[in-house]
Amino acid sequence: MNTSDRRSFLRNVSLGSLAAISLPNIVSAATAGAKPAKIQLKKDYTILFQGDSITDVGRKRDADAANNGAALGGGYAFLAASELLWQHPDKNLSIYNRGISGNKVYQLAERWDADCINLKPNVLSILIGVNDYWHKHNGKYDGSSKVYRDDYDKLLDRTKQKFPDLQLIIGEPFAVKGVKAVDDTWYPEFNEYRAAAKEIADKYKASFIPYQAIFDKAVQSAPASYWTGDGVHPSLAGARLMAQAWLDCVK
Repeated sequence: MNTSDRRSFLRNVSLGSLAAISLPNIVSAATAGAKPAKIQLKKDYTILFQGDSITDVGRKRDADAANNGAALGGGYAFLAASELLWQHPDKNLSIYNRGISGNKVYQLAERWDADCINLKPNVLSILIGVNDYWHKHNGKYDGSSKVYRDDYDKLLDRTKQKFPDLQLIIGEPFAVKGVKAVDDTWYPEFNEYRAAAKEIADKYKASFIPYQAIFDKAVQSAPASYWTGDGVHPSLAGARLMAQAWLDCVK
């Protein structure tokens, strides 16, 4: 965040408001009224994070053991995993990150046997969709929100057939407008992808994380550029915000 951004922000937000909106309150305020059943962790559970670069965050691809810091990357998955392992030493949890930068839903499907099915997860967390829109917006992909929804549906149907008792966490694709990559031209079409993710979550009775509402609330406490560097990829603070929202889905 540069000096002019900070000065402009402080001119428009009172110090009292800043003090009132803490990070935990951001998540609770943004998710008020949406209280899905929480994921219950049991002993010897395997937890798998899947998605694109927001989940990947530089993870070491050749370190494939569970609970490996390098293999978990440097983002929300690492932060959530470290908290779970600290809170539940008695549960013998195995936590993996298999997010890959640039992925769209069909690319998850192409690697699903190796990067999901073979790991036999008990809890599967997926955050996917921003590239399905962003790459289309940039002319690098000819998909649509319908293709995104249908591909996602097929992927989860296949997965639930294999693991009927699988517990799902679906993260909402999000974008923070006014920061570099994200501008008015994203809308209203990008909202179709957000809606599709919610439909999928409802169909499969997944715990849904409304990341868009969370980041929209966050910009009331600090400028958008504090939470994300380009409107899509979270900053360290943004990753911690995401991890907190994710942890609120489990008990």
